[in-house]
Amino acid sequence: MKKFTTVFILIVLLLAAIGYSQTPVTINPSTTKHGPEKGSLIIIGGGQIPPEIWKKFTELAGGEKKASIVVVTAALGDSAGFNPESVEMIKRETGISNVTLLHTKNLAEANSEKFIHSLKTATGVFFVGGRQWRIADSYLNTMTHQAFFEVLERGGVIAGTSAGATIQGSFLWRGDTSGAHILVGDHTQGLGFLRNSVIDQHLLKRNRMFDLVDVVKSNLQLIGIGLDESTAILVQHDTLEVMGKSYVAIYDYSTIQGNGPKHTVGDKEDFTASNGPFFFLHEGQKYDLGSRAVIKGKTDKKNNR
Repeated sequence: MKKFTTVFILIVLLLAAIGYSQTPVTINPSTTKHGPEKGSLIIIGGGQIPPEIWKKFTELAGGEKKASIVVVTAALGDSAGFNPESVEMIKRETGISNVTLLHTKNLAEANSEKFIHSLKTATGVFFVGGRQWRIADSYLNTMTHQAFFEVLERGGVIAGTSAGATIQGSFLWRGDTSGAHILVGDHTQGLGFLRNSVIDQHLLKRNRMFDLVDVVKSNLQLIGIGLDESTAILVQHDTLEVMGKSYVAIYDYSTIQGNGPKHTVGDKEDFTASNGPFFFLHEGQKYDLGSRAVIKGKTDKKNNR
């Protein structure tokens, strides 16, 4: 009888745990390899965000008068839930008046219908910087996480800077609770808006250029993206475009293994080639994430001078 009672209690506890567990996020089949099939991503490397990036975010969210923005402040820690600074910053930089603060560190709250009310009509989401593991702890595999994806599915935009950039990848980089100096830590799952990717930020400013090499070399399905400060990528479908003042580094397994493009095309130097473990893209350049190739054309402003 005692054994039966123990088993019964364990079953009850298991059922209770299942009832309060996080909801798995549903990822719909997609024709894209890395980027969103619908909507847009703006992934920013930290530092001062240039006006042209804010302008693009505002445009993709529906414009100053029609946009409805949710600002996610989990990366900043507990105090951000009571501080209107992030909301005021978005209003000031974009001219958008409909801006809502979203903050919790409670998974049960993040997994409730009431909490995601503002996301139901949001046209844009912005993740502020801080520590990326805090975002994962607050939202990973919850109804809120699913609601973020639904913003994209409605054609909206998700943007984020610094930690808010890295969290958009599928493999969470610098996600250890003890410090950002630990590259692969106790948190390794990002929110996955950019699938099969690993994202770093503050790249040149903090001398991080070589940090992504080994992880991409040992995980050939991953595309590595390193963003310098005041610089962003706009991702729509599988097309990546660089915006801002500095450079974005691309880490691809083929390039790291020395199978990248040749240095010359005919008798002309090919500025998109590299024999190194990564190569840089600048403002206006585009990259095809599906075929993993630089898109050549009129957008290559600096090289066409």
